[in-house]
Amino acid sequence: MKTSDYVAFSVNKLPKGYVFTYESLIDDVNKREAVIKALNRMVSAGKLAKLAKGKYYKPEQTPFGTLLPDVAQVVKDLLEEGGKPIGYLTGLSIYNRLGLTTQVSNIIQIGRNDIRSSFHRERYTISFIKQKNIITKDNIPLLQMLDTIRYIKKIPDTSIESALKRLIALLKGHSENELSRMVRLALKYPPSTRALLGALLDQLGMTTLSGGLYPTLNPITQYELIGADKVLDYTEKWNIK
Repeated sequence: MKTSDYVAFSVNKLPKGYVFTYESLIDDVNKREAVIKALNRMVSAGKLAKLAKGKYYKPEQTPFGTLLPDVAQVVKDLLEEGGKPIGYLTGLSIYNRLGLTTQVSNIIQIGRNDIRSSFHRERYTISFIKQKNIITKDNIPLLQMLDTIRYIKKIPDTSIESALKRLIALLKGHSENELSRMVRLALKYPPSTRALLGALLDQLGMTTLSGGLYPTLNPITQYELIGADKVLDYTEKWNIK
């Protein structure tokens, strides 16, 4: 089979919106140039689209135009390496999914142990948030929650009161074991995050868990979160003003 026919056959089996590189189609380095040429011809013919240099996807056409790949596909090379997670979607990337805002951002935020400067890929700006905890598949949802608590003031198109009510509902969906792990992970977060998590846990009646956070805070430090006292009953205890 000719290289161009093989490439067309392989691409045809891929789902729409799936991001891939020429390397994922063929292992023979001697055919690298032929594969790249075949892919670029498919781009010119409108059968493929380029996401970034060396990254392709099958575009999905709708009455409203061409759909971009799912956000996780756009940055999957930044989220996983060798089958292990090295990053996770967070911040502006997940607020809509968590029901915290109706806005959909063109900024993709990624939590990673090692971070780099922001850059552009297609219409997206990709930025990074430093994560001090080890990233595993099991703790990613917990880290996403902690990041949301940390950056609650930066959630677009919502109020502090609305965000807190939604966070309480989301935390209710976690088991006691998960909340206990979240408390341990929170120890590597700023004091303001630990204080707000403590107040949220108290609101849920999880005082045994919140008790592990209270001694880690400076008793004279205050944390500004205007409107929190309209939702939370224990803001004074946690020095949230």
